[in-house]
Amino acid sequence: MKSWSMAAVAVLISIAGASGAARAEPSTLSGSWHLISYEVESKDTGGKIPAMGEHPSGRVIFAADHRVAFVLTGDGRKAGKSDAEKAALLNSLVAYTGVERTENNQWCTNVEAAWNPEWVGTTQCREFHLAGDRLEVLTPWRQMPNWPGTTRSIITFERDISITP
Repeated sequence: MKSWSMAAVAVLISIAGASGAARAEPSTLSGSWHLISYEVESKDTGGKIPAMGEHPSGRVIFAADHRVAFVLTGDGRKAGKSDAEKAALLNSLVAYTGVERTENNQWCTNVEAAWNPEWVGTTQCREFHLAGDRLEVLTPWRQMPNWPGTTRSIITFERDISITP
């Protein structure tokens, strides 16, 4: 399962790299970040649920040229055999890539490729808080078809330690 996630990240990075270079100055978020937690918070109750299970996996990679690749997968994913099982896997996946820009505590991505075709060509903005090697990302409050009421996602990442070959 984790090898599938890493393969998805590699594909997204190759797609991002193939479409040209962005601005030259490095992003404050540059680097590779692994997922620590993914929760959905209810605006009405303040309650939080583990949106993709207790142990989701994922990564976000911010390249120095402002390319970003983002992939999250749910806990316990199993390969689908039937068309319906394969289609259901989309419910436990979030993946997109594009060019990001940061301003204050917000990052916005001009989406070039995504698991959800409706996102392609849109700008997805996220609030973020950076504390050392911890990155907390908050989506805007919104109505989602799979969660009742108004919710937002709270996604926490930890910066990967550089590995020298």
